[in-house]
Amino acid sequence: MNKRWIKLSLLCLLAAACSTTQEHTADGSGSASELREGQGGRYYGGIFRANETEYIKNLYPPAITDVYSYRVANQVYEGLFRLKPDNLTVINGLAESHTMDESGTVYTIRLRDDVYFHDDPCFGTGKGRKLIADDVAFCLTRLCTFSPQNQNFAVFSGLIKGADAYYAASAKGSAPATGVSGIEVLDSRTLRFTLTRPNSMFLMHLARPACFIYPPEAWEKYGTDMSRHPVGTGPFKMGTIEENISILLPKNERYWRSDAFGNQLPFLDALNIQFINSKNTELLEFRKGNLDMVYRLPTEHIIEILDNNQTGSGEFVKYELQREPEMVTQYLTFNMTDRKLFSNKDLRKAISYAIDREKILNFALNNEGYAAGNHGITPPVFADYNISEITGFRLNVDSARYYLAKAGYPNGKGFPKIELMLNAEGDRNTNVAVEIQKQLSDYLNIQVEINTYPMAQLLERAFSGKFDMMRSAWYADYPSPENFLWVFYSGSADRLSRDQVYPNIGRYNNVTFNRLYEQALQARSIKEANDLFLRAEKVLMKDAPVIVLWYDEGYRLLQSYVKNFPNNPMQYRDLGEVYFQQARTLRSQ
Repeated sequence: MNKRWIKLSLLCLLAAACSTTQEHTADGSGSASELREGQGGRYYGGIFRANETEYIKNLYPPAITDVYSYRVANQVYEGLFRLKPDNLTVINGLAESHTMDESGTVYTIRLRDDVYFHDDPCFGTGKGRKLIADDVAFCLTRLCTFSPQNQNFAVFSGLIKGADAYYAASAKGSAPATGVSGIEVLDSRTLRFTLTRPNSMFLMHLARPACFIYPPEAWEKYGTDMSRHPVGTGPFKMGTIEENISILLPKNERYWRSDAFGNQLPFLDALNIQFINSKNTELLEFRKGNLDMVYRLPTEHIIEILDNNQTGSGEFVKYELQREPEMVTQYLTFNMTDRKLFSNKDLRKAISYAIDREKILNFALNNEGYAAGNHGITPPVFADYNISEITGFRLNVDSARYYLAKAGYPNGKGFPKIELMLNAEGDRNTNVAVEIQKQLSDYLNIQVEINTYPMAQLLERAFSGKFDMMRSAWYADYPSPENFLWVFYSGSADRLSRDQVYPNIGRYNNVTFNRLYEQALQARSIKEANDLFLRAEKVLMKDAPVIVLWYDEGYRLLQSYVKNFPNNPMQYRDLGEVYFQQARTLRSQ
């Protein structure tokens, strides 16, 4: 893809940034830039430089399915609701207020009156216009529309009244002009949503990336090119893209939010997201001062960094180390498509019993994880959800060999070589895959071929069912056990027969699991819902559709001048309130 250069005004902004006390620019050249003092001891200026180990797949909201795209998109777009970064509670975003009727199925949402889309050529004058209710209805109707670009219809399927009927009609080219019956525009600032059943998590769903809001003009002008040309209302807007190298996101000068001290947000001049695959190279760039953050540490440096932090001496003491058990589960997915090898449950159980999760955590990962995956798919971070009640799989070689023989492959005889598909993400995925390869060979005489793919190609193969086993991870995009069980819900009968399936890429289907999951969605309290989710998860784990490997713990290093950037179990990043602070000469804003 050719570079898309930002306008002259942004170039002037970056040129000005080169004369400030901040000691770096977007290209890491080391030129200094001046911080300007705001209210409450906070400062304006600077370019925040971060890295992702995989390139973004798609920035069009209905197509956002990977965490790398989500982290970028979350700075550009906003939804009706968002999460508070320090505690992950749901708070208003583009919504000013909302009400719910006594039935728990009708929500009326009032929009803010001070929100504008980013300036963009999709608007006739190039000037972003004010957000209105029709924009929200358009975006959420697109989420209910059949399209190869829409991978997230499952968010609304069975939830919004009329969503499934509209989706089915759109697949036949006959979507009703009246739209989705459960999405109504009452006036320019008010919408009404009607659900098929009460759902205590509805506002949380509206905070998910699939529900980000963009102007219809952007879709009309760019279509599928919105994957690389997002237009939103967020604190930062799209600047330049250098494919597989970097993305520059300059600040939105007309952003609507202010902080508790009355400072207009954002503080930062821009974000520069780089794409360095090697975690060792990423850490080196951080140590050289060319990055402001490192998320996930190279396994060979973890012990040194933790020792420095505990003893208060050594190079890494000068950085801020943040640790947090995460809403992330790392696992392997079996392809259970009919007539595929792993449609055999005994075979899945054999491999599940043959994995030494403790060894993977202690040696392949150097303990960069919260706990071995000995229970269910839901990580142990929800205080009101007791995963210790769930019996998962632990290493048991005798059981592994018993189930392998029961599946028709005594001592691995006649078992075909299988592919383990993974993305790179530095060295840890490869380290784990090699350890799994060795364990299956040693314990079951099964041969595994490891193949690494770029994220976009990996997801394409996953959605299309073109794999045997796949390294998977689920990063919660809303804080609830539901988010992890949603991945395995098969819903309507035709879902698993589609050419591309997401998020249930393994094609798991169990009527008891589905029934319990659906009952949990209709619960009127979180406790009732979690009790039902727990029962559903017990059914899931008995079927062994995945091999839970470990529950993650996030390690994050920040440069000491990075402020107001709280860590959280979701790695939910809102850079709108992040600022830099240096002991240098400053001038007042």
